[in-house]
This record gives sequence, C-alpha cells and structure tokens, in this order.
Amino acid sequence: MTENKRFALVGNPNSGKTSTFNLLTGANQYVGNWPGVTVERKSGKYVKDKSIIIQDLPGIYSLSPFTPEENVTRDYLLSDDYDVVINLVDATNIERNLYLTTQLIEIGKPVIIALNMTDLLVKQNIFIDTEKLSYSLGVPVVNISALKNQGFDNLVAQSQKATVPQVQVHYDERFEASLMELSNVTNITNRFELIKIFENDEKIIERVALSAKQTDEVSEIISIAEDIFLDDRQSIVVNERYQYLTTLADMVEHRTQGVRLNVSDKIDQFVTSRHFGLPFFLFVMWAVYYVSIQTVGTMGTDFVNEKLFGEIVPHYAQNLLDFLNIAPIGQSLILDGIIAGVGAVLGFVPQIFVLFICLGILEDSGYMSRVAFVMDRIFRRFGLSGKSFIPMLIATGCGIPGVMASRTIENERDRRITIMVTTFMPCSAKLPIIALVAGSLFPNNSLIAPSAYFVGIFTIVISGIMLKKTKLLGGSVTPFIMELPNYHMPKWSNVLRYALDKGLSFIKRAGTIILAMTIVLWFLTTFNFRLQVVDTEQSILAGIGRVIMPIFAPLGWTSWQATVSTFTGLLAKETLVSTMGVLYHAKGGAALNTAMQSNFTALSAYTLLLFNLLCAPCFAAIGAIYREMGTAKWTGIAVGFQCGIAYIISFIVYQIGTTIATGQVNLSTVLAILSLLLASYYVFRKPVYQAPKLSESVTI
Repeated sequence: MTENKRFALVGNPNSGKTSTFNLLTGANQYVGNWPGVTVERKSGKYVKDKSIIIQDLPGIYSLSPFTPEENVTRDYLLSDDYDVVINLVDATNIERNLYLTTQLIEIGKPVIIALNMTDLLVKQNIFIDTEKLSYSLGVPVVNISALKNQGFDNLVAQSQKATVPQVQVHYDERFEASLMELSNVTNITNRFELIKIFENDEKIIERVALSAKQTDEVSEIISIAEDIFLDDRQSIVVNERYQYLTTLADMVEHRTQGVRLNVSDKIDQFVTSRHFGLPFFLFVMWAVYYVSIQTVGTMGTDFVNEKLFGEIVPHYAQNLLDFLNIAPIGQSLILDGIIAGVGAVLGFVPQIFVLFICLGILEDSGYMSRVAFVMDRIFRRFGLSGKSFIPMLIATGCGIPGVMASRTIENERDRRITIMVTTFMPCSAKLPIIALVAGSLFPNNSLIAPSAYFVGIFTIVISGIMLKKTKLLGGSVTPFIMELPNYHMPKWSNVLRYALDKGLSFIKRAGTIILAMTIVLWFLTTFNFRLQVVDTEQSILAGIGRVIMPIFAPLGWTSWQATVSTFTGLLAKETLVSTMGVLYHAKGGAALNTAMQSNFTALSAYTLLLFNLLCAPCFAAIGAIYREMGTAKWTGIAVGFQCGIAYIISFIVYQIGTTIATGQVNLSTVLAILSLLLASYYVFRKPVYQAPKLSESVTI
C-alpha cells in the first residue's frame, strides 16, 4: 500500500494559492474548520495521484501571527503533519513574497517555491533567473501559471523529490553573532526558533521552555544587539530580512527595457483616482445589488417562492399528510411551521447565490483590494484608517470573521472602534431581509437594496467620527499600507465554487438553526399559556409581542409580529424572515409579500430594514465581539451602541419622513429633530483627544 505524501500549500494573499489548490485537487476537496477557531480548513487529494494529500493553509504575509489565520498556518507548519511545503510566490512582487519564504526555509522542512504569474512579467519587460534564485535559497524553484494551468505536473514531481533546504540564509554579521550567542545559551540549533526568541515571540519561548537563567542571558544578548543596531528587536529582524531580500531581488530580477505601465497600472489610474474612485465603487455596488436583488437573482427567487414553496411543496406535503392520516395539529406543525418558516428563507437562496457570484468576480479579479484603498481616503478624513475597512469587507460575507479580522489593527483604540462598527455592513444573513423589504414594498425601485450597503458605510463613518472624538477611543490615525495585486480575468471555477460554498452554508443554517427556531415559533403561536390550541392572536407569542410592541411604535411598527421577528433575528438574522413566514401563515414568498404590504407602509418597512441592518448582530457574532474585546463591559458598550444607533437612525427616518409625507408636526417630530441635532453635535464637535503636535521652538 502506497504511503500518503502530504503537501502544505502556503503563500501570501492574492498569490494565486486558491486557484493552485483548485487546479491540483479538482473536486476532491474536504471543507471544515480548524480546531478551536472559525477559520475555514480545506484539504484535498491530487487529481492525478490520490496518495498525495494537499492542505490549503490560510493566506499569510509572515509567520509572526496577529490574526487567527496566521496562528493556524504557523501552528500547522511547526507540526509534523506534512512532508513538503509548496510556497506560492507572486513573481510580480517577488521581494514582498520571499519574506515569508525565508521564514519557511528557516523552519528546516523540505520547501519548494512555485513561482506564479511569471507570464505577466513579460509584458513588464522583467525576467527572473530561477536557477540563480534556487541556488541562492537552496530550494527548488518551479515556474507555474495558475491562470493558464501550466507547470503543475512539474511542480508535483519536484515536490515529491524535495529535501531539507541546503543553504542557510545569512544576514548581517552582527545579527548572526547575536544568533550564535543565543544558540550557545539556549542549546537550540533550529534557526527559526532562534530568530523567534530574538523577536520575543511568546509562543515559541513557551514552547522551548527556557530556564530563568537562560531567560536573563537571552535578554542581555538582545539588549546589547538593540544598542548596536539602535533599533528594537522586531525592527532589527524585519530590516535584516528586507536588506537580504533587496539584494537577492536585484540579483535575480533583470529588466530587458525601461519600466512601463502595465494594464493594472492603467486601470488603477481610473478606479483608484481621487475623483473617480468613489463614484466608480458606488456604481459597482449598485450594479451588484441590482443584478442579484432586482433582476437575475429575482427570477430564481420568484420561482422558488411562488411555485416551489408557494404551490408545489405545500400541495404534495398536504396530500402526503392526508394520505398518512396525520392529525391536524401535526399538519399545522409541518405546513404552517416548517414549510412556511424554512421555505420563506430558502426562497432567497437564488439571490444570495447571484450576489456571491458578483462578489466573487470582484474578489478574483483583484478589484476588492482597491476598495480598501479608495475608502482609506474617506476614512482618514474622519479619523479612521483604511485598515479598518478590511474587516468590514470580510463582514459582507459574515460578521464573525469580520470582527476577528480586527486583530490586524495595531492601535487598540482603532481596533475597538472597528469591532463596534464592523457589523453595520450587511452580511449574507441580512440579505433575505433586504430582499424581502425591497421585493415586497419597493419592487420597481433599484436603489433600495444597494442603499442598505451605502447606509452601512454611512453609519460606519458617522459612528467612527463620534467614537473617535470621545476620550476613551480618541487618538491619531494610524498609517495604512496595502499590497494591490494585478488585475486578471476571474477564474469561473473559483467564482462558482465560492458562490456555491456560501449558498450551501446558508442552506445548512436553514436546515439547522432556522428549522429549530420555526418549530419553537410554531409552538408559541399555536398554544396559549394554558397550552390550549388557539388562534395566533391569542397565543403565547402574541402576548409577549404586545408587551414589547410600544417600544418600537415610534419606528412605525404597528404589528407585534415585527417586534417578535426582530428579537428572533438575534439568533440568526435570516430567522426574521422565517419568523414572519410563520406568524403571517405565509406559504411561499408571494403570500409573505402580500402580508408585508398589508402590515407595513413603505416607510415603516424601510425602518424595519434599517433597524435590523444596524442593530446588534446575531449571538454568534456577539460572542466574537466578546472574545475580541476581552471584557463583558466593552462587549456591553458595543452592543448597546449598535442598538442605540439603529434605533435613533430608524426613529429619525420614520418621524421626519412621516412629517414630510403628511405635513403634520407632532411631539415625535420634535424629538426626531432634536435627536438629529444632538447627533450632529457629536459629529461636528471638537475632539476630546488632541493629537500631539511638534514644538516650533528648540531648546538648546
């Protein structure tokens, strides 16, 4: 029996790693989560040899972990769970990508470099001497093209023969002397561990278990090195690596002619420009929501809602239940509870699938990286960095990884602000709410669905300004540096797989959390407190809803069903739609749309959308906020701030909107105007924190 060979696929984000993994494994993939974290885990078998197992590790820039993804990758690479590291390197940015390579080589396991996108260098008049690169680093280098599916047979063949690196990367003699001293003191020979001890990496120091005497001697060695280099320990290591890599890049990169702009540079002159970058981004997001919510996605949703769950499934289910002679109470559970609730949510799967196809195209083409760059220009004016927008982009898929991605922000105050505002972005779970409101009350208005995205960004900016001007969270703006990958044509297999994964994840939630919730809701709407079967209006849930309803009456919600649905949305946002399906006994999307039109005006429906878009996220995301904040106090502040902002914005929109529509002014209108003025004061007031200024005088 052939022993399995295990390859670990490692590389920077946007290096072509995902495309490479998909080409190597095809459909032989297994998706799960890494133990203890919500980071996705992908592995697969090589399409031409099932004995080769390929582990796709999360994309990282270095083995100095700040995010869950970086922790997962480093922990795996320091284990014995693999035989060879395949390091994806973007040839168009070789110096930046080889930073990770030097760390991989220092671990001491077999490494092979897969040099991707070398075909793009031809257009830039650049040639990379792969033989010289291989000789310098002591590892094999193989040219591949993930876009053109070239070089992969050679890559796998060379990977099977890869050995431990034969060459050691040497830095400045003074730094090498420090590492030698550390080795003598600690009796450690592994170069990766020595450098990490020099950097004061807590996990590595804990792993090697130094004695108290060794710890003191290590501190003395590093202190001497910092005095010699006139820098801190982390900066010394970073500078040493880049000095080496700059020399290496100059040696292996050759330009046949003068530098000229490539296609990506020419496109960026427009899409990232000061004048056209933001309008173009707004147009792109409008187009994405128009295609997914108003046109293409709606075709599939209309069929699922009106035909599948409106006629076909209820009809056959009713016949089957009659044939099995199921009691009326059982039929009610299945028809009015499960089918009405789960069906109301599943009806939006086509729109979600189309939305993520659009987002997948933007991501795979390289445009989404530009969005953070464009938004940095806006965010910086209001005290936030473009680095804060990265978690917000991630949150459009799911708020949980979006909140966790805030770990990459070094400034603690900026990180807390980012955590508090990230979930204002509409995630995939909020899409059914957007589609329900837009489809039922605004079927011919193409601006309502994308407005949810723009309202999220607007609220983030306004909230960021308010929080940045407080004493607790004020501070100067941190710099933002980001690598922009080259544009390329999206690979349809990647886009479809991305959309399919998101769609299946949504369906999975519908079959678990939402299913359980609809059964509970059916029970609460079918029985009263004496456990007698009653009409919905006399049920347990109706009684609870009527008690809470006055709180939301100023937002225009005149039915207890809207109040109850909002609270169930804390379990999972899409359960708001399934709850309404159960409460309004709507078998199919068409019936739910009719119920919405009967119980809401256009304005009150929009405030329903606004509040559920901006209020506290689901319980799982609140749990992520607690883990990142570290205290119950800050978690409470974050959730309270989110709910308060959601209520105030919804209240202002409804009351002022009603006054404009009717011309009538009442006490609620006055309160709404006062709320608007108070919010404006907090936005435009002078910050409590004043950034330090350089003194204009010099004392000698």
